[in-house]
Amino acid sequence: MTTDSPLADAPLSPEIAHALAVTRRGVEELLPEHEWIRKLQRSALKGEPLRIKLGLDPTAPDIHLGHTVVLNKMRQLQDLGHQVIFLIGDFTSMIGDPSGRNTTRPALTAEQIKANAQTYYEQASKVLDPERTEIRYNSEWSDPLGARGMIELASRYTVARMMERDDFDKRFRGGQSISVHEFLYPLMQGYDSVALKADLELGGTDQKFNLLMGRHLQQEYGQEPQCVLTMPLLEGTDGVDKMSKSKANYIGINEDANTMFAKVLSISDELMWRWYTLLSFESMDTINGLRQQVNQGRNPKEVKVLLAKEITSRFHDRAAADAAEQDFMLRSRGGVPDQIDELALSGAPLGVAAMLKAAGLAPSTSEANRLIDGGGVRVDGVVISDRALRLPAGSYVVQVGKRRFARINLS
Repeated sequence: MTTDSPLADAPLSPEIAHALAVTRRGVEELLPEHEWIRKLQRSALKGEPLRIKLGLDPTAPDIHLGHTVVLNKMRQLQDLGHQVIFLIGDFTSMIGDPSGRNTTRPALTAEQIKANAQTYYEQASKVLDPERTEIRYNSEWSDPLGARGMIELASRYTVARMMERDDFDKRFRGGQSISVHEFLYPLMQGYDSVALKADLELGGTDQKFNLLMGRHLQQEYGQEPQCVLTMPLLEGTDGVDKMSKSKANYIGINEDANTMFAKVLSISDELMWRWYTLLSFESMDTINGLRQQVNQGRNPKEVKVLLAKEITSRFHDRAAADAAEQDFMLRSRGGVPDQIDELALSGAPLGVAAMLKAAGLAPSTSEANRLIDGGGVRVDGVVISDRALRLPAGSYVVQVGKRRFARINLS
């Protein structure tokens, strides 16, 4: 339930204006914004932090940079003084989130969930301040609900409203099966917000339906409804698809410093600015200043190096980032002849093996993969070990073995 407040109509103080700017940065949607302003004003007036919730299901043991987009927003709000709640969905993982799926998502076993959850918060703590983060598991309140409580919860929402959800509607119209237990997922995620008395819930754009469910259920249970903040899905290193292990365009936050640094430098100049907005902790004034410098002639690679060092420092430390930079520069310069063949290839993003074959650096794709497996292929001085790596458009110095080189301009 909501109540009108004269605070919402008052001019924004510098403190609230700053908090709102931090909240809006990189955001896809903030719903409803006027309610969030009212919550910020009330928080400042009473000196009480707002409760900000992010739930993640431990569906895999590792987190990549795409997952950290929402974590970064949590950290920004945490630095404003609010209470962030990192919710591990050990109960909801057993249901399986159907968001964005055209088939039923396989549920995880209790053993898989436990194993994955053990690493989740350790990795998230590289972004969030662990000393100021509340850690919760939704089995705390979901298990005690029991059959009676689940039936009562299900009575709070209609099937017709549930079928308004885009992925359910498409599957129904396409004659694809929808299991009854999948309807429980958004209900249980919404009930998490009731249990935690959340003021704001964060998620990706694919989570909007579930986040709004939290608002609905809080009203059903007599609470002030949370606001909803969605973040865009981060494009991977190829600049085309969202970051995903299945697309081989990801940067895992547990990858070694040299690999992480080199992968950030591999992104396009255009994508760099989106990554700055969504992944950097630099202010937007600083980022806009860097963009202006590039527009005035500064080499964009220099600015990309700053981003690579910031990200590598976050997940390792500054010394490791400095060492990764030196390693990259030495490898990219060392041993390259003054005169090497220069080739133009198309088809970006292009697999490394296919590129080697097209450039005449390997007689076949299978031989190229054998060279990759043996550590005999370098791109800009970095040893390539991942057969599935696809390179975006750009210029690369490719080395096979000790003596074969080519500068490939990929479009």
